Amino acid sequence: MASSTALRGRRVKRQLPASPWLFAAPGLLITGAFILYPFVSTVVNSFTDRRTLIPGRFVGLANFRELLHDDMFWTGLRNSTLYVLGVVPALVVLPLLLALLVQKNIPGIAFFRSAFYTPVVASVVVVGLIWVWLLDERGLVNSLLETVGVGRVGFLSDQWLLLLSAMAVTVWKGLGYYMIIYLAALANVERELHEAAAVDGAGAVRRFLTVTVPAVRSTMVLVGALSSVAAFKVFSEVYLMAGPSGGPAGEDTTLVMLVQRTGTGLTGRVGYASALSVVVFAVTVALMLLVLRADRREES
Repeated sequence: MASSTALRGRRVKRQLPASPWLFAAPGLLITGAFILYPFVSTVVNSFTDRRTLIPGRFVGLANFRELLHDDMFWTGLRNSTLYVLGVVPALVVLPLLLALLVQKNIPGIAFFRSAFYTPVVASVVVVGLIWVWLLDERGLVNSLLETVGVGRVGFLSDQWLLLLSAMAVTVWKGLGYYMIIYLAALANVERELHEAAAVDGAGAVRRFLTVTVPAVRSTMVLVGALSSVAAFKVFSEVYLMAGPSGGPAGEDTTLVMLVQRTGTGLTGRVGYASALSVVVFAVTVALMLLVLRADRREES
């Protein structure tokens, strides 16, 4: 009896080292199939002239050299960069102010928290279409402007107004998401710090700058990194508001829209689109490194 118990114990010990891998296997398979393999395949295709139905041949850096002479690439890079510069500061500051407003436990505050978070769970397609209807030439906003005597504004026909409108949609939809992140960070700020600053005569603005901001600075860096990557890879908002052509003469095309336009269809240039994707990946990684480096430099 004792010998059989010892034998079962030895069998269990032999099986234990492989058990973690069995639990991790489904996640590893999904990661490999839908993340690692597409990433490696994209990098490999970027050095070929592959098309949708035609296997490519190795062309070296030809696709990347072509990028340098492609006007649409520079247009997409400009718009994606402007999108980051316009969206990120707003998504770093506004959700923090919103979190300060809904942080207090007062009657009815749960309703406002849910209302501010509703755009986050809404489909980006639905949100985009709603804003298109609002900003259309015959939409609600233009009708109100015409009523007060301002006249109709080409929110969806002017190159820069269209880009600014898409930025507004991105900020509006992301406020609630980053507000939740800030609420979690503000919950860890000691109330005694605010009380001590108030005793010293600091007003609300000064307490915000000297107590709140330093306490949530690491969270602001996180929000800045996340929003930078998301803004540079923007697609849905601009696509829905500008259309597949990318606005007037394609002047509102972003890099991800250019990837989609170039690499899809029966005659899609998969190799060239893969090179564009590699550039997008490189820039997003560079953005994250710049944000982290700026944070470390400020700490030092």
